[in-house]
Amino acid sequence: MRLRNIPGAKDMIAESRYVIQDPQAARGDWGALFPVRQPIHLEVGMGKGRFLMDMARIHPDVNYVGMEMYSSVLLRAVQKMEELTAAGNELPNLVFVRTDARLLPEIFAPEEAERIYLNFSDPWPKARYAKRRLTSRRFLALYERILAPEGHVEFKTDNRELFDFSLEEIKETGWKLLACTFDLHHDPAMNEGNVMTEYEERFSSRGNPIFKLVCAPGRKK
Repeated sequence: MRLRNIPGAKDMIAESRYVIQDPQAARGDWGALFPVRQPIHLEVGMGKGRFLMDMARIHPDVNYVGMEMYSSVLLRAVQKMEELTAAGNELPNLVFVRTDARLLPEIFAPEEAERIYLNFSDPWPKARYAKRRLTSRRFLALYERILAPEGHVEFKTDNRELFDFSLEEIKETGWKLLACTFDLHHDPAMNEGNVMTEYEERFSSRGNPIFKLVCAPGRKK
């Protein structure tokens, strides 16, 4: 469920030092925006940002970019970052972008992202909206344009229909399925080091299985 519109959210985001205001200008040199040049990992549709904040804390040797298109949702992430900074827990290896995922190739140069995370994306259940799903062939093609040669996509959801759709899209587009589980929290290998999102905690606490896959473009050598 998305947050209701928060008056003034766009203005507050425009003034935040945690949000890159002109991401197109960073294309090809995202490393310059961080104190240290490190691999770039990206979450598309990051929501309130908890997953990336935890990842940035656990993996200080990676630079993270969180992408969210809804201002009222992104504002919550900005507020959390402000709270962390005030408590002396600043995360210099994490920045945010407010934009649409369809603009990815305009924001990142070829081979600039080493990893892309998709966590509990909108399932767009009606068939006529299938192309809006972040694991559709339309978006897989965009990811391929910015992923490094050894880069990959990690996708988690509790929606079985969306997961099955994603597996079919991966097969039909020639992507490689590197790993897959239909019950992440009972799969010791794939659950090792797993960082949960807010949705993941909520759904799994209800007994819902969490589905996860890891895939990579099937590039010709």
